[in-house]
Amino acid sequence: MLFVLAWKNIWRNPVRSLIVMTAVVLGIWVGVFMFAYVFGIMDQRFEDAIGYEISHLQIHHPEFNKDHRPEFFIKNSNILLDSIRKNEYVTNASGRLFALGMVAAPRMSSGGKFIGIDPVIENEVTQLASLVREGEYLATEDRNKILIGKKLADRLKVKIRSKVVLTFLNVNNELVSAAFRVKGIFKSHNSGLEEANLYLNKKNLNKLLGTEGEAHEIAVLLKNNDHTLPFVEQLRQSQPQLLTRSWNELAPELGLMIDSLDSYMIIFISIIMLALSFGIINTMLMSVLERVREFGMLMSIGMSHWRLFFMVIIETFLIVGLAAPIGLLLARLTVAWLQQEGIDLTAFYEETYASLGFKPIIYPHLETIYYFRILIMVAIAALLSSLYPAYTAFRLEPVEAIRKI
Repeated sequence: MLFVLAWKNIWRNPVRSLIVMTAVVLGIWVGVFMFAYVFGIMDQRFEDAIGYEISHLQIHHPEFNKDHRPEFFIKNSNILLDSIRKNEYVTNASGRLFALGMVAAPRMSSGGKFIGIDPVIENEVTQLASLVREGEYLATEDRNKILIGKKLADRLKVKIRSKVVLTFLNVNNELVSAAFRVKGIFKSHNSGLEEANLYLNKKNLNKLLGTEGEAHEIAVLLKNNDHTLPFVEQLRQSQPQLLTRSWNELAPELGLMIDSLDSYMIIFISIIMLALSFGIINTMLMSVLERVREFGMLMSIGMSHWRLFFMVIIETFLIVGLAAPIGLLLARLTVAWLQQEGIDLTAFYEETYASLGFKPIIYPHLETIYYFRILIMVAIAALLSSLYPAYTAFRLEPVEAIRKI
């Protein structure tokens, strides 16, 4: 009986009810979309950081990260690399050399980070070849050829086949220089990599540094991120003399953003629900105050205060209950479409996003569990929004209510 009365009541003023429903639909749509948008950004940043930059974990000499001095290399790194690659959890592992110094072109010079790599293996770990926009990727047999970032190339005013001179310290603290030709120019979604990194064959840098064929860094790409912590612990036990760190230790800001994402999004959705709640409270309170005399008549013919209380609550739930599924459905369809098509912000925020390490094309997505969580939050908001209008109706006295005009 109460449901029938509540259903009829919400359509006595259809315009008002439809306005509230529209507000709920739009609020849920916006909330879910923003949820999916931020998840898309963060998941993409995580995948890019793992796939193109830091991998799942890295191994160094304990002293190397303090000032990147060339003498702090990993001894017997090739043996360790072979052992790591045989592990069932590992996709591949890349041994790298590093040198910090100056790169000089005919008209300009700049500081740079010189990274010695095995071109084939490095591409399997970081997909470096896919970033090359001009020229060609490094080949194993290349001598004195380099890849340079687009921003650094523009700063130095160099292009393909331009000659540059790299100057840095070797393991004996002696200054060494060598001339290289630009074979390729890469463009990264992370502008920080473009501004400093130069890649060359590891064997060329090994010879200049005098590192005896070793590596300063071993980057490990795993088949599944779930294996990261167990594998890190395994390496720490087997190689206690080395510094082994997982991706969230290498990039703590990324780990913090991912760990706190759920909390931030719940706060964001709660703010939207709070704003909607005020609108619902206002509408239902107006509805109650307009029907004071009617409520008085209902109580005078036998309807109890509690039944009146629950009738107002049911009216609120019916309005929100009709709107919420529509809002969720629209949001689900929007997110599904944009997950395939993407949101291209290249024309507006390419440089801004690149400075933060994000791609300008975002693919929003949201797991099904979050739709249920949002639905629960909407139900809680509806319940809280109905309490004050229902309490106002509950407090009415039949005789006084009937006298109201």
